[in-house]
Amino acid sequence: MQALQVLSLTLLSVLAANAQTFRPGKCPQPPVQANFDTARYLGKWYEIQKLPAIFQKGECSTATYSLKSPGVVGVLNRELLSNNTVNAITGYAKVKDPSEPAKLEVTFFEDSSPGPYWVLSTDYEGHSVVYSCTEFLGAFHVDFAWILSREPTLSKEKLGELYDVFTSNGINIDVMTVTDQSKELCVDMPLRA
Repeated sequence: MQALQVLSLTLLSVLAANAQTFRPGKCPQPPVQANFDTARYLGKWYEIQKLPAIFQKGECSTATYSLKSPGVVGVLNRELLSNNTVNAITGYAKVKDPSEPAKLEVTFFEDSSPGPYWVLSTDYEGHSVVYSCTEFLGAFHVDFAWILSREPTLSKEKLGELYDVFTSNGINIDVMTVTDQSKELCVDMPLRA
């Protein structure tokens, strides 16, 4: 039992040091987008804001979704790192339960378990509110959240509406960070390797 406590404290320390948003208790279970249409969701999305995540360190972040095969969505995430190189990762997403098509599971590494990717709200043409949560030992959870847009910016009014999607469902976004999508920084990102 003592080893389990040490492991838990070590994991919490690592997460805290990397600005992860860990919380006590189980993951919230917010409602997802009704009648989610995967085909309309495909294409490029710009990351506007996010909860800090150990696996995301850059700016100019984008996610591009494509139909890989029936029922499988290809995922390409890209970001510009501080050393001026582009970090990219590919994966795929599948709907876990056809009765809730906005609850997808995404996989980036073949031998790893998929992670949840829940679309809480989208209008398909302007914004998307995405949530993911992972529980540890039934004692705490780590939140991941993203506000995405089809364009590199969103108005303050729209952001306020989207914050409400999270907060009205018990998801704390107090430490959400802005992703730099400025033209000066991101303009030639597609040309960088």
